Amino acid sequence: MLNLKPLAMGLVVAAAGQALAAPPKQLGKPEGKLNIIAWPGYIERGETDKKYDWVTQFEKDSGCKVNVKTAATSDEMVSLMNQGGYDLVTASGDASLRLVHGKKVQEINLELIPSWKTVDERLKNAPWHTVEGKHYGVPYQWGPNVLMYNTNVFKEAPTSWSVVFEPQNLPDGKPNKGRVQAYDGPIYVADAALYLMKKKPELGIKDPYELNDKQYAEVLKVLRAQKQLTHRYWHDVTVQMNDFKNEGVAASSAWPYQVNALKAEKQPINSTIPTEGSTGWADTTMLHTNAQNPVCAYKWMEWSLNKNLQSALAEWFGANPVVPEACKTAAPGGGDFCKTNGFERFEQVHFWKTPVAKCASQGTCVPYSKWTQDYIGVMGGR
Repeated sequence: MLNLKPLAMGLVVAAAGQALAAPPKQLGKPEGKLNIIAWPGYIERGETDKKYDWVTQFEKDSGCKVNVKTAATSDEMVSLMNQGGYDLVTASGDASLRLVHGKKVQEINLELIPSWKTVDERLKNAPWHTVEGKHYGVPYQWGPNVLMYNTNVFKEAPTSWSVVFEPQNLPDGKPNKGRVQAYDGPIYVADAALYLMKKKPELGIKDPYELNDKQYAEVLKVLRAQKQLTHRYWHDVTVQMNDFKNEGVAASSAWPYQVNALKAEKQPINSTIPTEGSTGWADTTMLHTNAQNPVCAYKWMEWSLNKNLQSALAEWFGANPVVPEACKTAAPGGGDFCKTNGFERFEQVHFWKTPVAKCASQGTCVPYSKWTQDYIGVMGGR
């Protein structure tokens, strides 16, 4: 394990409750605790599987006790950050810029994070955490949203997302109605848009997060039709895994985390990325503007980039490391996680980002506020 010696000695970063006008230049004494908002499975201390623990050693070396609040959607993360009381958040691209523009996260001084030099060049200046040349966080992991399926139903991997969007009989001869699920976050609108990019190229969708009124109306039609098929709109990974085990669910969008967990239980589960491609997430560890424990937060951001953590996390969650050297670092399970999780498919993933009214591909697009309003209606059968 890495030895977390002080990165720099000097002034304490900030008094409790104060916002920083500029990033700190030095770090002082650790405060003794750290409060993190994270996706389920992102901050493990060996409680689920003792082989996967990247918290205990950090706490020993830094003196910072880690407390984790899990969140199931990006909207929940933004809400928690707005409430305050947290130091860090592992924000996806559909939340990160909302946090930046809402002044809920602060610029990071990369000189206080020596391991920054090891970060994947494809991620160092990613637009979801870099604004006007300023970095508002440290990359954590990235990966695709996959199509998870029951291998007793699908003897071969489904090749299209149509199995969750269009009424049809599945390979076992039974209808898909009541046997498929959809994600319950408004960002899922992009999954339907991605499906239509290939199914209806005449719509001219170039970016699933940038939809004009006509394109958006067609996407809503797909989602409203899907409503008639859905068993549940999922956000709780444990509930979704139970649905696949006990409720007859055969296919759904999912994160690799659920796939890996179900496979570990010897369940008949696998996943694929269909021909239309996939949406995905590139998550960033971001520091709250009013962080109470900024020294511990900086120490965690540095720790998060060590290759042993990155390899273990990538294998555990089914994601890809943000430090390429981690691909060559043995993980606890001995798997070839970078190959399995598509480290080389970075360019094929349409990463989550917040839809805005002024968009690059066609000038004017439907903003996220409208996505949120309408998707609530879709899930409610409207």
